[in-house]
Amino acid sequence: MHIIEIYRSLQGESSFAGLPCTFVRLAGCNLRCAWCDSEYTFAGGHKICSAEILAEVQRLSPKGGLVEITGGEPMLQERELIPFMQQLLACGYELLLETSGERPLEFVPREVHKIVDVKCPGSGEHLRFRLENLATLTPRDELKFVLASREDYEYARDFIRCHGLESKSARLILSPAFRKGATGSRSTENCLLDPRDLAEWMLADNLNARLGIQIHKYIWEPQLKGV
Repeated sequence: MHIIEIYRSLQGESSFAGLPCTFVRLAGCNLRCAWCDSEYTFAGGHKICSAEILAEVQRLSPKGGLVEITGGEPMLQERELIPFMQQLLACGYELLLETSGERPLEFVPREVHKIVDVKCPGSGEHLRFRLENLATLTPRDELKFVLASREDYEYARDFIRCHGLESKSARLILSPAFRKGATGSRSTENCLLDPRDLAEWMLADNLNARLGIQIHKYIWEPQLKGV
């Protein structure tokens, strides 16, 4: 597989936020979201065999625990990734997969926690989500909406209600987008959408979803990689 980096940090978002986690970041993405904070993954990386990647994960996390496969878009490397995820599960790791939902997810092992990103209009990629992926979701999975505006919030709210997702099994997370190239201050000033506004909209609409904050961008400087 083509790998950008493998590192140990805290999980910064999702319902696993705050837990120690080993990250395997794959190279390559076929989307170009306007607010993307991972453009360095679009090209490059190193081709590493699954055995070497597993050995590094075991070095960083020898007693098991949480591992996240992220990108880029990891499912672009599905042929190699599916067997690798099965290896990690067999070794006793709890496994997260961060994906855009643009690629088919039907062959992802059921034990994997899928964190599926439904793109909103502010991303410029909101028509790319594969609706068939909704049928693959289980109670261990999550749908994430990254929001840059009121328009994005309304799109997410209407998507959730149109597809009856509040009453279905997957967890729902709404998260403010961060400014591309954000530097310096570890504060909400770097958000494209004020979290307080988002909280008030969710309460006003009685939306049964979680407000998510990328806590790693408040613990460390927002431009840092590998955290």
